[in-house]
Amino acid sequence: MESKLKFTKHERLSLKDHPELDERWLQDRIAENPSILGLGEIVLLNKELIQPKAGRLDLLLRDPASSQRYEVEIQLGRTDETHIIRTIEYWDIERKRYPQYDHTAVIVAEDITSRFLNVVGLFNGFIPLVALQVGAIKIGDQLTLVFTKVLDQIQLGAVDDDIETQAPATRAFWEERSAKEILALVDELVELVKLNDRSLEPKYNKHFIGLARNGKPDNFLVFHPRKRWLRLGVALSRTDEVTEMFEQAGVKSDYDSRWRRYVLTLEPGEVQEHRATVQDVLKRAFEEWK
Repeated sequence: MESKLKFTKHERLSLKDHPELDERWLQDRIAENPSILGLGEIVLLNKELIQPKAGRLDLLLRDPASSQRYEVEIQLGRTDETHIIRTIEYWDIERKRYPQYDHTAVIVAEDITSRFLNVVGLFNGFIPLVALQVGAIKIGDQLTLVFTKVLDQIQLGAVDDDIETQAPATRAFWEERSAKEILALVDELVELVKLNDRSLEPKYNKHFIGLARNGKPDNFLVFHPRKRWLRLGVALSRTDEVTEMFEQAGVKSDYDSRWRRYVLTLEPGEVQEHRATVQDVLKRAFEEWK
């Protein structure tokens, strides 16, 4: 059977050299529909966001189903050192301002050069960075944008994937990095989860505090203590019931769909304040995990 689809030629345009289409035009198209970047069903959080002593971030995007944020820098033409540095600088500012979220630096350019790939390849894995090459395609009087991912961030495994290689640490190590009030939150939560199994104990690692059962890792809870709050990862399937329970109780939470975890941000006093809700969720996670 003859195909009903008709072949037609297209014309590739240079946005940098076009008299009408500029960087602001490209920025507006992405802001209207951020999913065209191919990074998932992400949404716009802010545009032209002023950075302290560092200019303006082109786009700040987020994944509403997780704690992931994207700091996006746009450049027409070829990538250059200035935009590389600016992209990383904006990413660093945002991750320090909002450490309760996961952050990824994204650079969008018409021409991702081999030199760029060589440079960023040196620190990819340390800085989560995505490079997208954009092409403007004209077909008749219609124009479309095509985004090609030429560099993806190196995905680090979940804390459970390679747990035996995690560098061990002690409570004293975490007392130097965090605050006593925050470690007290960890203690409160451990006592609550032990109501389900008395053999559960905290396991101190270099990058997080997990759980152990009879000396073996059992990380359905993952603690990330900070100076002023605790970030708690709870391995639990996302449901409307649990999400609504957090909202009604006033518990700050996101859902990380990549690792299937609720991520709670708790400050001193909030474990006791929301004890019934937290205890309920810990029990659900324990029962789902075992």
